[in-house]
Amino acid sequence: MRIVIAGAGEVGTHLAKLLSREDMEISLLDELPERLGDLSANYDMLTKVGNPTSIHDLREIGVKDCDLFISVTPHETENMTACLIANSLGAKRTLARIDNYEYLLPENKKFFENMGLNHLIYPEVLAANEIEESLRTNWMRYHLHLCQGALELCIVKVRSGAKILGRSFASGVYNHGKYRIVAIKREQETIIPRGQDAVQEGDMVYCMCPKENMEFMREELGKSKREIKNVIFFGGGRIARKAATELTEEMNIKIIEKDRELCNILSEKVPNALIINSDGTDMDVLKEEGIQDADAFVAVTESSEANIFACLAAKRFGVRKTIAEVENLDYIPMAEGLDIGTVLNKKTIAASYIYQMLLDASVRGVHNLTSADAEIVEFYAKEGSLITRRKVKDMHLPSEANIGGIVRAGEGVLVNGETQIIADDLVVVFCKSHVIRNLERFFK
Repeated sequence: MRIVIAGAGEVGTHLAKLLSREDMEISLLDELPERLGDLSANYDMLTKVGNPTSIHDLREIGVKDCDLFISVTPHETENMTACLIANSLGAKRTLARIDNYEYLLPENKKFFENMGLNHLIYPEVLAANEIEESLRTNWMRYHLHLCQGALELCIVKVRSGAKILGRSFASGVYNHGKYRIVAIKREQETIIPRGQDAVQEGDMVYCMCPKENMEFMREELGKSKREIKNVIFFGGGRIARKAATELTEEMNIKIIEKDRELCNILSEKVPNALIINSDGTDMDVLKEEGIQDADAFVAVTESSEANIFACLAAKRFGVRKTIAEVENLDYIPMAEGLDIGTVLNKKTIAASYIYQMLLDASVRGVHNLTSADAEIVEFYAKEGSLITRRKVKDMHLPSEANIGGIVRAGEGVLVNGETQIIADDLVVVFCKSHVIRNLERFFK
């Protein structure tokens, strides 16, 4: 498969690096040579300095022969124009990064497809959706509905008092069949648990669970329910605007933004939120705005550093739930080590969304897990495929993969070594990113 990516910013570069590990021919185009750097020397990709809206440059990079053209520059108009030109030059499919929510409305999908724009992606909306989910399921660090809600992935930081502390997987304590720990994140290491492994205090555990067993799992992990009513957003950009719009009916929302013009826009777009024109890095401002009474604090400015330190400050004031949008990938391990709460990265969310479009038809969905450098993948088991020929324990799956559950006839079921997967099962696998291609052969 040939893929051309226009825009070597954070989303484009991260996606190109991700795809370069696959059996694909990747080309990356950008106007600024310093953005391309030595990517072609360190990764299996072609780089070219050029203008994404130049017919000549798009021809030079071979758009007419590409299976997918992706334009993810910071400029919506440039992305859409580049996709229209690429489509006219022969690109089989196109994808544009946008910043106009109206374009994503279902009634407009056919309109853009007729123009030659097959897919549209709005990373800030994807990040806002994750913030909304995180606030609604606040005793977890991260939460995903899998297979249309038949199974849940819950990521939880284990504290003292949890019933599972120090209990090895070989002890039989997890044989209740109500939830399954598919991975453990310990400091910077992601562990696929085996018999002698045991959960330690401070571990981040990744649990697969049918919805009806969520309460049992919460109690086992020593977590208590907390109602979130008062939320403070630090930063009033697109992520905050979208998340706050969806949450104002169920929560009291304050948005602190120092740009007066942006505050005026927020007052119009999010009328049910309280907009405060001030500097959210000022501790006195936070105290005046009731940070000590907030149930949650969400930092989504353009500065990763400001977001991290603002969440640390909120923790000092006693805020239990904090969320930081951290765009610098190098900062993510540090942010998690500081225990600031949920860490989001919109470029990895966007890259995961695009990545799943490129996998085999047996793959229904991929969910990127920034904190673990791993993926949750939903596979369809085809008739006669390898995965249906033996029990799970005899399958010899890659060591960096773990089947968490299956959905059979619409019902979520956890698996164990004795489970026999059958045709048409939807199989949910936790795995390191680089083994997805190896897993595909089991399901074809």
